[in-house]
Amino acid sequence: MSLSEEQAAPLSAETVVVAAGRPPRTRDQPVNPPLVLSSTYFGTGPLGDGDRGYGRYSNPTWDPFEEALGQLEGAELPGLLYASGLAAVSSALSLVPAGGVLVMPSHSYAGSLVMATELAEKGFLELRTVDITDTDAVLEQLTPAEGAAASMLWLESPTNPMLGVADIRALTAAAHAAGAIVVTDNTFSTPLVQQPLSLGSDVVLHSVTKYLSGHSDVVLGALVTSDAGLRATLLHHRTIHGGIAGPFEAWLALRGLRTLALRIERSQASAVVLAERLSTHPRVASVRFPGLASDPGHERAKAQMKGFGSILCIEVAPVGGAQGLSGADAADRIVRALQLWLPATSLGGVESLIERRRRHVAEPVTVPENLVRLSVGIENVEDLWADLEQALGSLDG
Repeated sequence: MSLSEEQAAPLSAETVVVAAGRPPRTRDQPVNPPLVLSSTYFGTGPLGDGDRGYGRYSNPTWDPFEEALGQLEGAELPGLLYASGLAAVSSALSLVPAGGVLVMPSHSYAGSLVMATELAEKGFLELRTVDITDTDAVLEQLTPAEGAAASMLWLESPTNPMLGVADIRALTAAAHAAGAIVVTDNTFSTPLVQQPLSLGSDVVLHSVTKYLSGHSDVVLGALVTSDAGLRATLLHHRTIHGGIAGPFEAWLALRGLRTLALRIERSQASAVVLAERLSTHPRVASVRFPGLASDPGHERAKAQMKGFGSILCIEVAPVGGAQGLSGADAADRIVRALQLWLPATSLGGVESLIERRRRHVAEPVTVPENLVRLSVGIENVEDLWADLEQALGSLDG
Protein backbone atom coordinates (compact mmCIF):
# COMPACT_ATOMS: atom_id res chain seq x y z
CA MET A 1 0.00 0.00 0.00
CA SER A 2 2.97 2.34 0.35
CA LEU A 3 4.21 4.64 -2.37
CA SER A 4 7.09 3.29 -4.41
CA GLU A 5 10.52 4.79 -3.82
CA GLU A 6 10.41 6.25 -7.33
CA GLN A 7 7.15 8.01 -6.49
CA ALA A 8 7.85 8.95 -2.88
CA ALA A 9 11.16 10.78 -3.40
CA PRO A 10 9.83 13.84 -5.27
CA LEU A 11 6.47 14.11 -3.51
CA SER A 12 5.77 16.86 -1.00
CA ALA A 13 4.20 16.12 2.36
CA GLU A 14 1.05 17.84 1.17
CA THR A 15 0.74 15.17 -1.52
CA VAL A 16 1.79 12.26 0.69
CA VAL A 17 -1.14 12.86 3.07
CA VAL A 18 -3.44 12.23 0.13
CA ALA A 19 -1.54 9.54 -1.76
CA ALA A 20 -0.01 7.32 0.92
CA GLY A 21 -1.71 4.23 2.26
CA ARG A 22 -3.84 3.55 -0.82
CA PRO A 23 -4.74 0.03 -2.03
CA PRO A 24 -2.79 -1.47 -4.98
CA ARG A 25 -3.63 -0.01 -8.39
CA THR A 26 -5.22 -3.12 -9.82
CA ARG A 27 -8.53 -3.45 -11.58
CA ASP A 28 -11.62 -3.04 -9.39
CA GLN A 29 -9.64 -2.33 -6.23
CA PRO A 30 -11.32 0.29 -4.02
CA VAL A 31 -9.77 3.75 -3.99
CA ASN A 32 -9.81 3.77 -0.18
CA PRO A 33 -8.64 0.96 2.13
CA PRO A 34 -11.58 -1.08 3.41
CA LEU A 35 -12.63 -1.32 7.05
CA VAL A 36 -11.82 -4.80 8.40
CA LEU A 37 -13.76 -5.93 11.46
CA SER A 38 -12.30 -9.22 12.66
CA SER A 39 -10.86 -10.40 15.95
CA THR A 40 -8.92 -13.27 14.36
CA TYR A 41 -7.63 -14.55 11.03
CA PHE A 42 -7.69 -17.89 9.24
CA GLY A 43 -4.47 -19.87 9.45
CA THR A 44 -2.95 -23.28 10.21
CA GLY A 45 0.37 -24.26 11.64
CA PRO A 46 2.93 -22.05 13.43
CA LEU A 47 2.67 -18.28 13.00
CA GLY A 48 5.43 -16.78 10.91
CA ASP A 49 6.54 -13.30 9.92
CA GLY A 50 3.73 -11.49 8.17
CA ASP A 51 0.96 -13.67 9.62
CA ARG A 52 -1.70 -11.61 11.34
CA GLY A 53 -2.85 -14.41 13.63
CA TYR A 54 -5.04 -12.46 16.04
CA GLY A 55 -6.72 -9.07 16.27
CA ARG A 56 -4.47 -7.85 19.08
CA TYR A 57 -1.40 -8.43 16.91
CA SER A 58 -2.51 -6.72 13.72
CA ASN A 59 -5.39 -5.41 11.64
CA PRO A 60 -5.40 -4.55 7.92
CA THR A 61 -7.13 -1.26 8.73
CA TRP A 62 -4.18 -0.09 10.85
CA ASP A 63 -1.65 -0.64 8.09
CA PRO A 64 -2.50 2.24 5.72
CA PHE A 65 -2.47 4.84 8.48
CA GLU A 66 0.77 3.50 9.95
CA GLU A 67 2.42 3.51 6.53
CA ALA A 68 1.23 7.04 5.74
CA LEU A 69 2.38 8.44 9.10
CA GLY A 70 5.78 6.80 8.79
CA GLN A 71 6.27 8.38 5.37
CA LEU A 72 5.12 11.79 6.61
CA GLU A 73 7.62 11.73 9.50
CA GLY A 74 10.42 10.69 7.15
CA ALA A 75 10.78 7.33 8.90
CA GLU A 76 12.16 4.23 7.27
CA LEU A 77 9.45 2.10 8.91
CA PRO A 78 5.68 2.33 9.35
CA GLY A 79 4.40 3.95 12.50
CA LEU A 80 2.54 2.18 15.29
CA LEU A 81 -1.07 3.08 16.08
CA TYR A 82 -2.33 2.97 19.67
CA ALA A 83 -5.66 3.18 21.46
CA SER A 84 -4.92 6.71 22.71
CA GLY A 85 -2.17 9.25 22.99
CA LEU A 86 -1.51 8.12 26.55
CA ALA A 87 -1.31 4.49 25.44
CA ALA A 88 1.48 5.64 23.12
CA VAL A 89 3.07 7.59 25.99
CA SER A 90 2.99 4.46 28.16
CA SER A 91 4.64 2.42 25.43
CA ALA A 92 7.34 5.05 24.88
CA LEU A 93 8.08 5.33 28.61
CA SER A 94 8.53 1.55 28.75
CA LEU A 95 11.81 2.16 26.91
CA VAL A 96 13.28 3.66 30.11
CA PRO A 97 15.15 0.81 31.86
CA ALA A 98 14.23 -0.09 35.43
CA GLY A 99 15.70 2.56 37.70
CA GLY A 100 16.73 4.69 34.73
CA VAL A 101 16.61 8.47 34.56
CA LEU A 102 13.95 10.31 32.57
CA VAL A 103 14.46 14.02 31.77
CA MET A 104 11.15 15.66 30.87
CA PRO A 105 9.95 19.24 30.28
CA SER A 106 8.35 20.76 33.36
CA HIS A 107 5.57 22.02 31.08
CA SER A 108 4.88 18.80 29.20
CA TYR A 109 1.37 17.64 28.41
CA ALA A 110 -0.20 17.01 31.83
CA GLY A 111 -1.02 13.36 31.08
CA SER A 112 2.61 12.59 30.24
CA LEU A 113 3.79 14.33 33.41
CA VAL A 114 1.27 12.52 35.59
CA MET A 115 2.24 9.12 34.17
CA ALA A 116 5.97 9.80 34.56
CA THR A 117 5.45 11.10 38.10
CA GLU A 118 3.50 8.01 39.11
CA LEU A 119 6.20 5.75 37.68
CA ALA A 120 8.81 7.70 39.64
CA GLU A 121 6.78 7.48 42.85
CA LYS A 122 6.63 3.71 42.46
CA GLY A 123 10.39 3.54 41.99
CA PHE A 124 10.37 2.44 38.36
CA LEU A 125 12.42 5.43 37.23
CA GLU A 126 13.95 8.71 38.37
CA LEU A 127 12.20 11.77 36.97
CA ARG A 128 13.99 15.08 36.43
CA THR A 129 11.86 17.95 35.14
CA VAL A 130 13.44 20.99 33.52
CA ASP A 131 12.67 24.11 31.52
CA ILE A 132 13.13 22.59 28.07
CA THR A 133 13.78 26.02 26.52
CA ASP A 134 16.91 26.39 28.68
CA THR A 135 19.43 24.28 26.79
CA ASP A 136 22.15 24.59 29.42
CA ALA A 137 19.76 23.50 32.18
CA VAL A 138 18.76 20.44 30.15
CA LEU A 139 22.40 19.53 29.57
CA GLU A 140 23.00 19.66 33.32
CA GLN A 141 20.16 17.22 33.90
CA LEU A 142 21.36 14.85 31.20
CA THR A 143 24.82 14.50 32.74
CA PRO A 144 24.75 15.97 36.27
CA ALA A 145 27.88 16.44 38.34
CA GLU A 146 26.39 13.94 40.79
CA GLY A 147 24.02 11.12 39.97
CA ALA A 148 23.38 8.94 36.97
CA ALA A 149 23.26 10.10 33.39
CA ALA A 150 19.88 10.19 31.72
CA SER A 151 18.40 7.13 30.02
CA MET A 152 15.76 9.07 28.11
CA LEU A 153 15.19 12.67 27.11
CA TRP A 154 11.55 13.50 26.54
CA LEU A 155 10.98 16.51 24.31
CA GLU A 156 7.87 18.47 23.53
CA SER A 157 8.21 21.48 21.28
CA PRO A 158 6.30 23.69 21.33
CA THR A 159 5.26 22.66 24.83
CA ASN A 160 1.70 22.24 26.01
CA PRO A 161 0.41 24.73 27.04
CA MET A 162 3.25 27.22 27.53
CA LEU A 163 4.46 27.02 23.91
CA GLY A 164 8.12 26.88 24.84
CA VAL A 165 10.41 25.94 21.96
CA ALA A 166 13.28 23.49 22.50
CA ASP A 167 16.47 23.35 20.46
CA ILE A 168 15.73 19.82 19.29
CA ARG A 169 18.90 19.29 17.28
CA ALA A 170 21.26 20.41 20.05
CA LEU A 171 19.41 18.52 22.78
CA THR A 172 19.17 15.25 20.86
CA ALA A 173 22.89 15.39 20.10
CA ALA A 174 23.66 15.95 23.78
CA ALA A 175 21.29 13.19 24.87
CA HIS A 176 22.87 10.69 22.50
CA ALA A 177 26.32 11.66 23.74
CA ALA A 178 25.07 10.85 27.26
CA GLY A 179 23.75 7.48 26.10
CA ALA A 180 20.08 8.46 26.23
CA ILE A 181 17.35 7.89 23.68
CA VAL A 182 15.11 10.79 22.66
CA VAL A 183 11.33 10.79 22.37
CA THR A 184 9.69 13.90 20.91
CA ASP A 185 5.99 14.66 21.20
CA ASN A 186 5.14 16.22 17.84
CA THR A 187 1.39 16.57 18.41
CA PHE A 188 1.26 20.38 18.28
CA SER A 189 3.35 20.68 15.13
CA THR A 190 2.40 17.61 13.06
CA PRO A 191 4.88 16.22 10.52
CA LEU A 192 3.88 18.94 8.06
CA VAL A 193 5.37 21.59 10.34
CA GLN A 194 8.19 19.73 12.07
CA GLN A 195 9.99 16.41 11.60
CA PRO A 196 11.86 15.49 14.79
CA LEU A 197 13.49 12.38 13.31
CA SER A 198 15.38 14.59 10.87
CA LEU A 199 16.51 16.67 13.86
CA GLY A 200 17.93 13.62 15.63
CA SER A 201 15.07 12.21 17.69
CA ASP A 202 14.74 8.43 18.00
CA VAL A 203 10.98 8.18 18.50
CA VAL A 204 8.19 10.60 17.58
CA LEU A 205 4.90 10.59 19.46
CA HIS A 206 1.48 11.84 18.36
CA SER A 207 -1.89 12.15 19.92
CA VAL A 208 -3.69 11.16 16.72
CA THR A 209 -6.86 12.43 18.40
CA LYS A 210 -5.70 15.93 17.56
CA TYR A 211 -4.49 17.25 14.18
CA LEU A 212 -3.84 13.98 12.39
CA SER A 213 -7.45 12.80 12.57
CA GLY A 214 -8.62 16.40 12.80
CA HIS A 215 -12.36 16.06 13.47
CA SER A 216 -12.68 15.53 17.24
CA ASP A 217 -14.33 12.14 16.70
CA VAL A 218 -11.65 9.57 17.57
CA VAL A 219 -9.19 8.89 20.41
CA LEU A 220 -5.91 7.43 19.15
CA GLY A 221 -2.14 7.72 19.55
CA ALA A 222 0.91 6.79 17.51
CA LEU A 223 4.67 6.29 17.68
CA VAL A 224 7.13 6.49 14.79
CA THR A 225 10.78 5.43 14.61
CA SER A 226 13.36 4.44 12.00
CA ASP A 227 15.09 2.08 14.45
CA ALA A 228 13.95 -1.49 13.79
CA GLY A 229 14.98 -2.64 17.27
CA LEU A 230 13.04 0.14 19.00
CA ARG A 231 10.01 -0.49 16.82
CA ALA A 232 10.05 -4.21 17.67
CA THR A 233 10.21 -3.38 21.38
CA LEU A 234 7.35 -0.90 21.10
CA LEU A 235 5.26 -3.33 19.04
CA HIS A 236 5.79 -6.02 21.68
CA HIS A 237 4.66 -3.61 24.39
CA ARG A 238 1.54 -2.69 22.41
CA THR A 239 0.69 -6.35 21.82
CA ILE A 240 1.24 -7.52 25.39
CA HIS A 241 -0.27 -4.51 27.14
CA GLY A 242 -3.21 -4.37 24.75
CA GLY A 243 -3.19 -0.68 23.88
CA ILE A 244 -4.51 -1.35 20.39
CA ALA A 245 -6.59 0.86 18.14
CA GLY A 246 -10.11 0.00 17.07
CA PRO A 247 -10.33 -0.56 13.30
CA PHE A 248 -13.15 1.94 12.84
CA GLU A 249 -11.16 4.64 14.65
CA ALA A 250 -8.12 3.84 12.49
CA TRP A 251 -10.24 4.11 9.34
CA LEU A 252 -11.62 7.48 10.47
CA ALA A 253 -8.12 8.72 11.30
CA LEU A 254 -6.85 7.94 7.82
CA ARG A 255 -9.84 9.71 6.30
CA GLY A 256 -9.09 12.73 8.46
CA LEU A 257 -5.40 12.64 7.56
CA ARG A 258 -6.25 13.25 3.90
CA THR A 259 -7.13 16.91 4.61
CA LEU A 260 -4.30 17.60 7.07
CA ALA A 261 -2.36 19.87 4.71
CA LEU A 262 -5.38 22.04 3.94
CA ARG A 263 -6.40 22.24 7.60
CA ILE A 264 -2.90 23.18 8.74
CA GLU A 265 -2.48 25.77 6.00
CA ARG A 266 -5.74 27.49 6.96
CA SER A 267 -5.42 27.26 10.73
CA GLN A 268 -1.77 28.40 10.80
CA ALA A 269 -2.56 31.47 8.72
CA SER A 270 -5.46 32.37 11.00
CA ALA A 271 -3.39 31.81 14.13
CA VAL A 272 -0.86 34.42 12.98
CA VAL A 273 -3.61 36.99 12.39
CA LEU A 274 -5.27 36.33 15.75
CA ALA A 275 -1.99 36.38 17.68
CA GLU A 276 -1.03 39.75 16.19
CA ARG A 277 -4.41 41.29 17.01
CA LEU A 278 -4.57 39.84 20.51
CA SER A 279 -1.07 41.13 21.26
CA THR A 280 -2.35 44.72 21.06
CA HIS A 281 -5.63 44.22 22.92
CA PRO A 282 -5.81 46.03 26.28
CA ARG A 283 -7.51 43.10 28.01
CA VAL A 284 -4.68 40.72 27.05
CA ALA A 285 -1.62 40.84 29.29
CA SER A 286 0.52 38.68 27.00
CA VAL A 287 0.38 36.34 24.03
CA ARG A 288 2.38 33.13 23.68
CA PHE A 289 2.87 32.16 20.04
CA PRO A 290 6.21 31.36 18.36
CA GLY A 291 5.00 33.05 15.18
CA LEU A 292 5.31 36.48 16.82
CA ALA A 293 8.70 38.11 16.34
CA SER A 294 8.55 39.16 20.00
CA ASP A 295 8.16 35.57 21.23
CA PRO A 296 11.29 34.19 22.93
CA GLY A 297 11.08 31.00 20.85
CA HIS A 298 10.56 32.73 17.51
CA GLU A 299 14.05 32.40 16.02
CA ARG A 300 14.46 28.83 17.22
CA ALA A 301 11.07 27.89 15.77
CA LYS A 302 12.00 29.46 12.43
CA ALA A 303 15.11 27.29 12.31
CA GLN A 304 13.40 23.94 12.87
CA MET A 305 9.74 24.37 11.92
CA LYS A 306 7.88 24.98 8.67
CA GLY A 307 5.43 27.49 10.08
CA PHE A 308 4.49 28.02 13.71
CA GLY A 309 1.50 25.80 14.36
CA SER A 310 -2.09 26.71 15.12
CA ILE A 311 -2.04 26.92 18.93
CA LEU A 312 -1.67 30.15 20.83
CA CYS A 313 -2.14 31.15 24.45
CA ILE A 314 -3.08 34.41 26.07
CA GLU A 315 -2.84 35.61 29.63
CA VAL A 316 -5.88 37.68 30.47
CA ALA A 317 -5.29 40.91 32.40
CA PRO A 318 -7.18 41.41 35.68
CA VAL A 319 -10.05 43.86 35.67
CA GLY A 320 -9.97 46.71 38.16
CA GLY A 321 -12.71 49.06 39.24
CA ALA A 322 -16.07 47.99 40.58
CA GLN A 323 -15.88 44.54 38.97
CA GLY A 324 -12.58 43.64 40.60
CA LEU A 325 -11.94 40.47 38.59
CA SER A 326 -8.73 38.50 38.90
CA GLY A 327 -7.05 37.41 35.70
CA ALA A 328 -8.46 33.89 36.16
CA ASP A 329 -12.00 35.16 36.75
CA ALA A 330 -11.72 37.47 33.75
CA ALA A 331 -10.51 34.54 31.64
CA ASP A 332 -13.48 32.43 32.71
CA ARG A 333 -15.87 35.25 31.84
CA ILE A 334 -14.34 35.58 28.36
CA VAL A 335 -14.69 31.86 27.71
CA ARG A 336 -18.34 31.91 28.81
CA ALA A 337 -19.10 34.89 26.57
CA LEU A 338 -17.88 33.23 23.36
CA GLN A 339 -20.49 32.18 20.81
CA LEU A 340 -18.43 30.63 17.99
CA TRP A 341 -15.33 29.34 19.77
CA LEU A 342 -16.15 26.11 21.62
CA PRO A 343 -15.18 25.93 25.31
CA ALA A 344 -13.73 22.42 25.41
CA THR A 345 -10.45 20.65 25.99
CA SER A 346 -8.38 18.99 23.26
CA LEU A 347 -7.14 20.69 20.11
CA GLY A 348 -6.41 20.23 16.43
CA GLY A 349 -9.97 19.79 15.18
CA VAL A 350 -11.65 21.68 12.37
CA GLU A 351 -13.49 23.70 15.00
CA SER A 352 -11.79 26.35 17.15
CA LEU A 353 -11.53 25.32 20.80
CA ILE A 354 -10.68 27.40 23.85
CA GLU A 355 -10.17 26.79 27.56
CA ARG A 356 -8.49 28.12 30.68
CA ARG A 357 -5.92 25.42 31.29
CA ARG A 358 -5.71 25.58 35.07
CA ARG A 359 -9.28 24.36 35.32
CA HIS A 360 -7.59 20.94 35.05
CA VAL A 361 -6.27 19.90 38.46
CA ALA A 362 -3.42 17.95 36.83
CA GLU A 363 -2.01 21.06 35.13
CA PRO A 364 1.31 22.14 36.73
CA VAL A 365 0.95 25.01 39.19
CA THR A 366 3.58 26.91 37.22
CA VAL A 367 1.00 27.38 34.44
CA PRO A 368 -0.59 30.79 35.15
CA GLU A 369 -4.17 30.75 36.42
CA ASN A 370 -5.16 33.31 33.79
CA LEU A 371 -3.68 31.42 30.83
CA VAL A 372 -6.16 30.56 28.08
CA ARG A 373 -5.23 28.13 25.30
CA LEU A 374 -6.72 28.65 21.85
CA SER A 375 -6.75 25.91 19.21
CA VAL A 376 -7.44 27.72 15.95
CA GLY A 377 -9.68 25.84 13.54
CA ILE A 378 -10.59 26.41 9.91
CA GLU A 379 -13.45 28.88 10.28
CA ASN A 380 -13.26 32.31 8.67
CA VAL A 381 -10.65 34.26 10.60
CA GLU A 382 -12.74 37.43 10.72
CA ASP A 383 -15.60 35.51 12.33
CA LEU A 384 -13.20 34.06 14.89
CA TRP A 385 -11.81 37.50 15.65
CA ALA A 386 -15.24 39.10 15.95
CA ASP A 387 -16.22 36.49 18.54
CA LEU A 388 -13.02 37.01 20.52
CA GLU A 389 -13.40 40.76 20.34
CA GLN A 390 -16.96 40.73 21.66
CA ALA A 391 -16.00 38.30 24.45
CA LEU A 392 -13.06 40.48 25.49
CA GLY A 393 -15.38 43.47 25.33
CA SER A 394 -17.75 41.77 27.80
CA LEU A 395 -15.22 42.61 30.52
CA ASP A 396 -16.03 46.28 30.03
CA GLY A 397 -19.69 45.85 30.85
